[in-house]
Amino acid sequence: MLYERWQKVARDRRNEVALRDLASGQCWTFAQLSRAAETTLPGKPAMVCPQGHSAEFIFAVLRAWRCDAVVCPIEPHDQPPSVPPPPPPCCHLKTTSATTGAPLTIAFTEEQLAADAENIVATMGLRPDWPNLAVISLAHSYGFSNLVLPLLLQGIPLILAPSPLPEAVRRAAEGHPHLTLAGVPALWRAWHGVAAIPGNVRLAISAGAPLPVTLERTVFDTTGLKIHNFYGSSECGGIAYDAMTTPRADGACAGRPMQNVEVGLNQDGTLLVQSRAVGETYWPKPADTLGRGRFQTSDLAELKEGAVYLIGRAGDQINVAGRKVSPTTIEQALRQHEAVAECLVFGVPNGNADRTDLIVACVTANRHSTAKELKQFLLQKLSSWQVPREWWFVKSLDANARGKVSRAEWRGEFLKMRAQGTAKV
Repeated sequence: MLYERWQKVARDRRNEVALRDLASGQCWTFAQLSRAAETTLPGKPAMVCPQGHSAEFIFAVLRAWRCDAVVCPIEPHDQPPSVPPPPPPCCHLKTTSATTGAPLTIAFTEEQLAADAENIVATMGLRPDWPNLAVISLAHSYGFSNLVLPLLLQGIPLILAPSPLPEAVRRAAEGHPHLTLAGVPALWRAWHGVAAIPGNVRLAISAGAPLPVTLERTVFDTTGLKIHNFYGSSECGGIAYDAMTTPRADGACAGRPMQNVEVGLNQDGTLLVQSRAVGETYWPKPADTLGRGRFQTSDLAELKEGAVYLIGRAGDQINVAGRKVSPTTIEQALRQHEAVAECLVFGVPNGNADRTDLIVACVTANRHSTAKELKQFLLQKLSSWQVPREWWFVKSLDANARGKVSRAEWRGEFLKMRAQGTAKV
């Protein structure tokens, strides 16, 4: 079904440019890309694992579709997951980002992948005359759904930039009157910091982590470009999208549900997602939270006036003397300070018999700032018991290749420093 849909796209748009690989300088029309996929995979493997950021990634996907092999995209330096290929009708495997624990593998059918691509193109308004400039990982769920599938199933051309570095992005954008650019908050911040956001970007998308309202407003005020916040999950694809033409007033707002996606809340306040794009199952170990068109997230949310507001994760809540606070609440308040470039908040045991948590704020600053300054700022916005007691200033909280910052990993680093006596508590 996927390969047949690709063949129709290739026939309908055969003489139009489909793919440009700026690193190699090569270019393919849809017809040329179709011919490149006709090569038979050696040995007829049951599973194919596309890697990298080149045209070979696209070729590998098409060849796998043609040969009915399972596709499992992986990052350049990763090894294929140690799981067997899932049985039909499953044809695709994704791995979760492991921000809160061990990565999981998710199986998808052809219909589920196609539905996610349809939802994204329809909701975001992706257009063939606004090619996608690809700087994010093609292997990650975000990149695969926003870049690869729209190319192959919807005919949205793709330009592969050699690097996400500001100057490389600026050069990659040259010569194109209109572009769509999908990034993550760390990239948007870096591009804006050196005035490298191309002026021909017509549609700007940010996902992988919450987009700070301060960054969104600053870019809009400086360039007139609205960055659209996109919220999704590996298990179900796109969930919500901020389609407004002006900056959001509240950073907790993830946007309205994607077209053809329904959302609701469970009794514990976590978000439930229903759509045709929801994955088939965790593989090889199913779980009740995923399947039959429903995905139970661990995201605490509120639904107001048709929009989704994210207020934290169920497992991340910090217990302070019997009172619970979401680290997201503290992070959103802290990001409003002009000196804070990025931050991550987590709880650690305070070492006392009451077994409550100590709130730690890990901060990357735009300029010199002190814990005292930031504490005083937060006391104007939060209750005193919600203000972090420990402050850890770091040079960078850069996201990984998947656009994620792992709270669990940074918490582990802090605990390791404390055990070694290099962190105060």
